[in-house]
Amino acid sequence: MSTTLQSLPSLGTHASAGSNPSRAETRDQLSRASYDLLVIGGGILGISTAWHAAQSGLRVALVDAGDFAGATSSASSKLLHGGLRYLQTGAVKLVAENHFERRAVSRQVAPHLANPLTFYLPVYKGGPHGAAKLGAGVFAYSALSAFGDGVGHLLSPSKAAQDVPELRTDNLKAVAVYGDDQMNDARMALMTVRAAVDSGAVVLNHAEVTGLRFTRGRVTGAELKDRLDGTEFGVDARLVLNATGPWVDHLRALEDPNAAPSIRLSKGAHLVLKRTSPWKAALATPIDKYRITFALPWEDMLLLGTTDEVYEGDPREVSVTEQDTKQILDEAAFSIRDQQLSRDLITYSFAGLRVLPGGPGDTAKAKRETVVTEGKGGMLSVAGGKWTTFRHIGRTVMNKLAQLPGHPLGEDLEPVGKLPKKLPLPGIANPRAVAHRLLVDGPAPGPRMAADTARHLATHYGSLSFDIARLANENPELAQRIHPDAPEIWAQVVYARDHEWAETADDVLRRRTTLTIRGLATDEVRGKVQGLLDAK
Repeated sequence: MSTTLQSLPSLGTHASAGSNPSRAETRDQLSRASYDLLVIGGGILGISTAWHAAQSGLRVALVDAGDFAGATSSASSKLLHGGLRYLQTGAVKLVAENHFERRAVSRQVAPHLANPLTFYLPVYKGGPHGAAKLGAGVFAYSALSAFGDGVGHLLSPSKAAQDVPELRTDNLKAVAVYGDDQMNDARMALMTVRAAVDSGAVVLNHAEVTGLRFTRGRVTGAELKDRLDGTEFGVDARLVLNATGPWVDHLRALEDPNAAPSIRLSKGAHLVLKRTSPWKAALATPIDKYRITFALPWEDMLLLGTTDEVYEGDPREVSVTEQDTKQILDEAAFSIRDQQLSRDLITYSFAGLRVLPGGPGDTAKAKRETVVTEGKGGMLSVAGGKWTTFRHIGRTVMNKLAQLPGHPLGEDLEPVGKLPKKLPLPGIANPRAVAHRLLVDGPAPGPRMAADTARHLATHYGSLSFDIARLANENPELAQRIHPDAPEIWAQVVYARDHEWAETADDVLRRRTTLTIRGLATDEVRGKVQGLLDAK
């Protein structure tokens, strides 16, 4: 890495124009005002609800004990999908609704953050499904999407092997083809936070709830502690929404120590590997009647997973075990050649917790439905659901608020039906056009922006890429790569600090860039990133 980067921690010591308020300013704002709605939990459910609530005209505060999308919401399979497996249970309406939301997000709401992805579903001799059944299934699946991604069909093994060179062709009878979409979940969540703030919400990450505030038996706020400097403060609100995901029952117990458990948790683990060859499609390989294992080209890497097993430990301690790694590699080996599955290629692994409704049964068969409950003290709790339907979940919670007895938010609540149906996220633009502009409009003296950096910025920030390019143009050192093997540049760290609520090196390296998943978050890189964060 270039020695000139030694000076980087001193760069950008003054926050750029229009940057986020400081943590002290935000804490002061939260503690002085009274809010209509306090959302506790900065995963995608809480973020989406905060966005819709602010759009409805409410005064909204959003807090999270960790980083935004710091747990489950950045540990998904990175898919926006209709849910092919739900067709087996006859949930045709659910698949159609999921497809509607998927298309809305990828076409109108965030085309700069989502991209279409072709899926190949290999049919092997002796497998759990026959070719005719899967052929009919992917046709029906594409029909429920109004054939917006083409017509689901069967493909010859030889043609599929051209697009996925590592595909196992032994005993391969046919390949079913269908279309869905892919995203970077952490980036999608952050853009939704920004949309909520642009609509008037006040947000703070790394702020842990230590207790709830009560007025005549009703929950009317929360006590908080800033986990970065220990400052204690509180927030008053007419209504509190518990959107803490795996911790939802923990917070419900603060409201009512006798509250019965409402959820169960399922762990999903993933592996990220370097690719040995280019992939033009993803693999969705049936493991049994209900489970599918994915092999997804993602961020120039290969994403494998996922597992699905009951988890009963501390949500903070969820991790990928040796057993998880072996299971993922063994299941991937059904359809992928050995050279792509070498452990030496693994750069990162991560695990998240699915929040499922409480009750018996196999977690793999459980519906990913959203449950909204009202507690003894009037606190609403929302849990479960799919990433694909994050906008729908936000609207569902808002409708629930409007239906509460006594309408605690009164006439302040704009009916959800009057909100724009497909309100875009910040930065919406054609990413190809943005990448072209970044390449053409580079600084006159000196080197132009690298093509991979331009593509990366365009597909992770959309038109907001030009703000990052401006930082790089004003300070050439910020135009340098953070690591020679990744497309990111140092201007993104300054931007994350000043405009995207990044406070720790992990916030930047794991969720605002791809350095961690590429296995490039070295101690040197981590130290320099933290130096830039501390320079504000």
